Amino acid sequence: MIFASSLGTVFEWYDFYLYGSLAVIIGAKFFSQFDPATRNIFALLAFAAGFLVRPFGALVFGRLGDLVGRKYTFLVTIVIMGASTFIVGVLPTSDQIGISAAIILIILRLLQGLALGGEYGGAATYVAEHAPHGRRGFYTSWIQTTATLGLFLSLLVILFTRTAVGEEAFADWGWRVPFLLSVVLLGISVWIRLQLEESPAFVRMKAEGTQSKAPLSEAFGQWRNAKVALIALLGLTAGQGVVWYTGQFYALFFLQSILKVDGYTANLLIAWSLVLGTGGFIFFGWLSDKIGRKPIILAGCAIAALTYFPLFQMMTREANPALYQAQQTIPVTILADPKDCNFQFNPTGTVTFTSSCDIAKQVLAGLSVPYRMEAAAPGTVAAVQVGGASVQSFDATRAGAEAAAARTAFNRDVTAALTAAGYPPAANPSVVKMAHPFDVFRAQTGTIVGILFILVIYVTMVYGPIAAALVELFPTRIRYSAMSLPYHIGNGWFGGLLPATAFALIAATGDIYFGLWYPIIFATMTLVIGLIFVPETKDRDIFAQDAAEPAPASTIGARA
Repeated sequence: MIFASSLGTVFEWYDFYLYGSLAVIIGAKFFSQFDPATRNIFALLAFAAGFLVRPFGALVFGRLGDLVGRKYTFLVTIVIMGASTFIVGVLPTSDQIGISAAIILIILRLLQGLALGGEYGGAATYVAEHAPHGRRGFYTSWIQTTATLGLFLSLLVILFTRTAVGEEAFADWGWRVPFLLSVVLLGISVWIRLQLEESPAFVRMKAEGTQSKAPLSEAFGQWRNAKVALIALLGLTAGQGVVWYTGQFYALFFLQSILKVDGYTANLLIAWSLVLGTGGFIFFGWLSDKIGRKPIILAGCAIAALTYFPLFQMMTREANPALYQAQQTIPVTILADPKDCNFQFNPTGTVTFTSSCDIAKQVLAGLSVPYRMEAAAPGTVAAVQVGGASVQSFDATRAGAEAAAARTAFNRDVTAALTAAGYPPAANPSVVKMAHPFDVFRAQTGTIVGILFILVIYVTMVYGPIAAALVELFPTRIRYSAMSLPYHIGNGWFGGLLPATAFALIAATGDIYFGLWYPIIFATMTLVIGLIFVPETKDRDIFAQDAAEPAPASTIGARA
């Protein structure tokens, strides 16, 4: 039962993450009518759409799961996910059918997000309702491994296909192979899940006539249940979501975008940390059956909040020593009119900043250069001062071609001034680089994997017990709906907005570590709210809880 539920969820995450791993190629194939920068923006927007609709999938399929049953609902979700992924593999490109290709692709991506929104809650609820009392943490922790394993499986399949067909063929047609493979995984998952029986708790509830007729209204329209869902969001899943995204996704973003580590090496470093750390999900799920869900999840939030700054500083020092040294010793200043400077929150990647101050901040943040701000007279055009050089920025409200040329010249001049002052050039030999997947037994790579492993352990602490904790908070008749929504808001929104928000904080302050305040603040918020309001649930008998709690009047009336 655990194997069947977990395997299907691994395949769903595999399907979901394929798009992100191949976003650049997909942008070239389905948004080719735009310039490279714009097509990449649209490709990332389509990727983000899958995350943003996850809570809506939780509502749609959560309601279905509480009305029809857990088994049949997550059969529907896996069929939607697998079919959508397969269709991407056979979808004609924009060169063949024009803008229709992009529209269909976005629709398929939205369907994937909706399906994932329903899958997790169904699998976690199904496993928990089968688990013996006192073992729910251990049983459901296997579901918690699936997101990591799905990401890992997608990277492996892509790497194998690239190696087998070559880079040129992969960019031409080989990228479709991982998507087409999903139909095989879909067939296996559907066959296995068809052999499963319905959840015993749901069967009992249906037989006793205590089933909710309006699970969404009961879960979120009645304060006694809505209050629990809100506490679950703010006191559990918000902190869990930001710790999870920091340990897996933001760490990857930080390595590539801030520390300038090549994509191949960064992905291998993350993959090794996941291989070493994935067992932590099972361990902390098992441990939560012994000492409780709450102390492990909140301890993970607390330790993460206390250690993120030193860990990411260590990562900088190890992954790009020359850049770290330059950041410590070479001061850089932006001299600008404060009214010319804005907070650069850009979650979709589509915002174009036009003021001279914003352009200067954006360029330095993109080059991973810390800076301090110095006020200039009103109306002054911003300038970057480094060493003895001063590079004047520009106002990009002028015509498009002229602005593009000015931006290119400004980037070139700032980069030259930084290099002359002692910042490492683009071809920086001190940056960590892996020659092959097993090139991890050197001091530099080994140390970075160790740091990433610690971050993954934090992830396993907050994520391993979370399914059991959420399941135990709600009665059977609304459990699917009530647990799914706070989970997907916490992960899809609080977690999903982390990279964009963190980069905006970096650009606003000139501190490459300042973005870490985002996960630290929400992890601390969860720690405080969780300590005060979240009950410990490890000893709850979810079946006795249903028997003790009367059905709502609407249900009794309907049954009569």
